[in-house]
Amino acid sequence: MLMAQAYVNRTLEGPLAKRASEYPVVVITGPRQSGKTTLARHAFPHKPYVSLEALDERAFAQSDPRGFLARFPDGAILDEIQRAPSLPSYLQQLVDDDPRPGRFVLTGSQQFDLMAGIPQSLAGRAALLNLLPLSCVELAASGLLEKGEPVERFLLHGFYPTVHVRSIDRSAWLGNLVRTALERDIRNLVNVRDLADFERFLTLCAGRTGNLVNLSSLGADCGISHNTAKAWLGVLEAAFVIRILNPWSRNIGKRLVKTPKLYFTDPGLASWLLGIRDPFQLAAHPLRGALLETLVVCELLKARVHNGLEPDLFFWREHSGFEVDVIRQEGEILHPLEVKAAHTVPGDALTVLKRWQAAVPRLNIVPGKATLVYGGNDAYDREGVRILPWHRAAEAAL
Repeated sequence: MLMAQAYVNRTLEGPLAKRASEYPVVVITGPRQSGKTTLARHAFPHKPYVSLEALDERAFAQSDPRGFLARFPDGAILDEIQRAPSLPSYLQQLVDDDPRPGRFVLTGSQQFDLMAGIPQSLAGRAALLNLLPLSCVELAASGLLEKGEPVERFLLHGFYPTVHVRSIDRSAWLGNLVRTALERDIRNLVNVRDLADFERFLTLCAGRTGNLVNLSSLGADCGISHNTAKAWLGVLEAAFVIRILNPWSRNIGKRLVKTPKLYFTDPGLASWLLGIRDPFQLAAHPLRGALLETLVVCELLKARVHNGLEPDLFFWREHSGFEVDVIRQEGEILHPLEVKAAHTVPGDALTVLKRWQAAVPRLNIVPGKATLVYGGNDAYDREGVRILPWHRAAEAAL
């Protein structure tokens, strides 16, 4: 394994600088421990920094928001802004009086609280960017992903910055993330009477990563109602623990009512929840393929959002059960992508993509470049399909 370093350059830094030159407020959201604070302080080293996790600063911001903000006439980095949800309303007046771009940089890890306050109070004044855990592109550029390295390490350890830049017990760190930060955020977002029920729900969701969401089945397995399962799933999405991928449809309304797929935003976290602790367990685990698909979908999402782009990712599913893992929409063009967990590409690996390419012209859909991502390390073209190794999946997203 390569030596770790203190800071990994983030792809989002470019879009962040651009948005800060255009808007008086920039908001960075994303999962806990994805590197939001580190990025903000690295990108704006001369700005005052305040963490609203600190009880004294939070109390000041809540009891006297005008006095709190008056300390920063030239702006500041306000970390974990959801801890003081009234602040965006007071920021509105400040940036209206002095709309200099890039004055305030806000970070937050709870989408519910942020989205409840920012669109109303800072509409047209704030740019919103998402930061997910590290990508393969970022790790490789920083020398933290070796050429030819097996995918199993990343399926086990995931992509949170801390597990790559510090010498720590990665399994223990992931466990601590679940027991502390996630549980605390969950308590703030929803009234969970029995935290053990929610922990069981979280584990059941990990077991469904890369699969269709059946709320009735999920609720029954956890001993909760359909509506509670739906609410708790929304909490996990709001806390950036999971990502919901909708099926593609021309009718946007239908996308929202059809059954979606669930993905964890970090495969290492899903593996930890499933009790997978070493490569031997992983090799024989029935969800290894789903975990690799989770990694690939996460890489596609990171490539999009870290470049300041809309995700525009879906999946394809017909009533017959025929399914394509990922569809990326680019205007009228649909780019299909399949994931195979094997370290080599089997002979029948292109069957699904070929079938999709043959069928969609009859639906007046323009098929784009087809891609297959697999668990090996070589890239090449085969029968008009781009074959990419897992660590280069991001190339299919741009």
